[in-house]
Amino acid sequence: MSEDPKRHADYGKQIADRWRELQQSVNSTAAQAGRSGESVTILGVTKYVDATTARLLAEAGCLDLAENRPQMLWEKAEALDELPIRWHLIGHLQRNKVRRSLPLLAWIHSVDSIRLIDALGEEATIQGISLNLLIEVNATGEAAKTGATPEQMPSLLEAALRWKSLQVGGLMGMAPLEGGAVAARKAFAAIRMLRDAMAQRFGSVLPLPHLSMGMSGDYREAILEGATMIRIGSALFP
Repeated sequence: MSEDPKRHADYGKQIADRWRELQQSVNSTAAQAGRSGESVTILGVTKYVDATTARLLAEAGCLDLAENRPQMLWEKAEALDELPIRWHLIGHLQRNKVRRSLPLLAWIHSVDSIRLIDALGEEATIQGISLNLLIEVNATGEAAKTGATPEQMPSLLEAALRWKSLQVGGLMGMAPLEGGAVAARKAFAAIRMLRDAMAQRFGSVLPLPHLSMGMSGDYREAILEGATMIRIGSALFP
């Protein structure tokens, strides 16, 4: 992005306009589902923009920001450390990056193995913090997608429950690459039903209130199927 002050201000206004338009769309879609727009947290996905652009989004009012790569999260969290940003990691986290990442995170959405759960639980215990996490499920069975299978979900949740330092909030998942709105809504419904089944299985011990589903192209379908967090990137940036 240009360093020219006028162009910088114009770009910031465009981002702010897109943020307001997205909020209006989320409120409208949530109302269709009989819900309040406040029940949906919008995560601004900043993986394709620099820290300066991420700052413009935060200044527009989007204070939940998400990164795919831990290294980029570290860099942007440091650059924007004076802002009250809640950072979410939505990409793969290698165990050797757990220690540095944990103090920066409000949520990690991409937990899909017992080995990672144990690494997170151990490090969170050592650091004396409580970590919010979501279990990532591959509901469509696509080989190109990460995430646990639905059949693995009970064992992953049981593993997380062994750690007092881990707070499991729900599930994260994605729609299939093909099939449009119909396929997306079907996949999101499957994730919601899996969450409901696990919440019933584990009872009050693990209510699982959250569903992280939906991106720029399918967030409306996700909200209609119960998403409480949506991950928006391209729709927010001109």
